[in-house]
Amino acid sequence: MTNDQQLIANIQNLTENYIMTIASSNGSNRFQSPLIPDLADSINTRPDRNTHDGRQPNLHPPSEEHMEQMMDAVRNIIVGVGEDPEREGLLKTPKRVAEAMRYLTSGYNQSLEELVNGAIFDEGHNEMVLVRDINFFSLCEHHMLPFMGRAHVAYIPNQKVVGLSKLARIVEMYSRRMQVQERLNRQIAEAIQTILEPQGVAVVMEATHMCMVMRGVQKPGSWTVTSAMLGVFQEEQKTREEFFNLIRHQPTFL
Repeated sequence: MTNDQQLIANIQNLTENYIMTIASSNGSNRFQSPLIPDLADSINTRPDRNTHDGRQPNLHPPSEEHMEQMMDAVRNIIVGVGEDPEREGLLKTPKRVAEAMRYLTSGYNQSLEELVNGAIFDEGHNEMVLVRDINFFSLCEHHMLPFMGRAHVAYIPNQKVVGLSKLARIVEMYSRRMQVQERLNRQIAEAIQTILEPQGVAVVMEATHMCMVMRGVQKPGSWTVTSAMLGVFQEEQKTREEFFNLIRHQPTFL
């Protein structure tokens, strides 16, 4: 078994344990904490981290004024690290960085409806559809350093299917934002659930984070794996196993 295959096997086991714990907590043998009589009643749900104290973030379309502000900010960073912004190699750096940031966060200017553009077809299909090994690049919102890797996206249609390229475009749209991998994973799964209302959605993402490689703990070669399971993928073990087996399988046509 390769390292990648072992990694996927580990996330499968973690997912199985998590789902069994949730299932048992909803049944008659509800999980009880030895310190808290009813754990579920004692947990206060926190606002989504993608909000500000529970309120939606104040997003706005970029303007030329914002472009100038970004360029000024880059000049200040150059000065702050002890460099000379008037040096030949750095003269156009503020503009280049501002343009790069616009591109790397272009997902904020896209909507799910425009992206799908009506490419949903009633094919009467009800077996798993999987697009695996979708390369993605995103920006860690904590350090604004990149993280990158592969996404595996599957759904079981409820008669309707979406154009295959749209799955990759959904991954890209949410990746081209300031993100954390856990939220990115969930947003992709929920977007597919929204547009198709399928029987289930499964998304696994594997990524390496430059904020763990270039700074801080400095661990090159480390990978973070996250998963989101909705519908039958969460409810049925055999369906999850089929999905995990398919993403472990190595293609033979390349």
